Amino acid sequence: MAVLFLTTSSVLAATIPQPGDFYLISRDLQGTFVGSHKIYGENSAGLKQATYCSRSYFVRAKTVAWTQLETERGNTVQIEFNFGKGWRPICSHPEDQVTLKDIGILRSAQEVMAGIEEDEKSAKGRLSAIRQVFNSSKGDSARGSYHSR
Repeated sequence: MAVLFLTTSSVLAATIPQPGDFYLISRDLQGTFVGSHKIYGENSAGLKQATYCSRSYFVRAKTVAWTQLETERGNTVQIEFNFGKGWRPICSHPEDQVTLKDIGILRSAQEVMAGIEEDEKSAKGRLSAIRQVFNSSKGDSARGSYHSR
């Protein structure tokens, strides 16, 4: 039980904004928080390099698409820094600085948000290949499996 709790709490802690984190944050006309997407200082699988306000970050394509859609909805999006006691805006108008085309994506923001990431496609492709191997090697079809009896 303790191991499960520690594992669960560490996973949850990874999703909670920490001091030093950078986020694209959307706020409505009254300044109320609408939503956010984390942006990263280091590269990782599925991320694209983007430059906002002369600083390099790594973002998901869905983050760039989300930024565009949020501004089209009339919300204000800016990069904000978690300094441990709140959020400090550090970069305005990210939608004007990085577009999907800039990171090599030729689909519309709506298509990117509705679609699946390339990493997800390849993972599904691997699972399909594994399933085909097991389906094609049923062995003695007369006996079948326990579940087909």
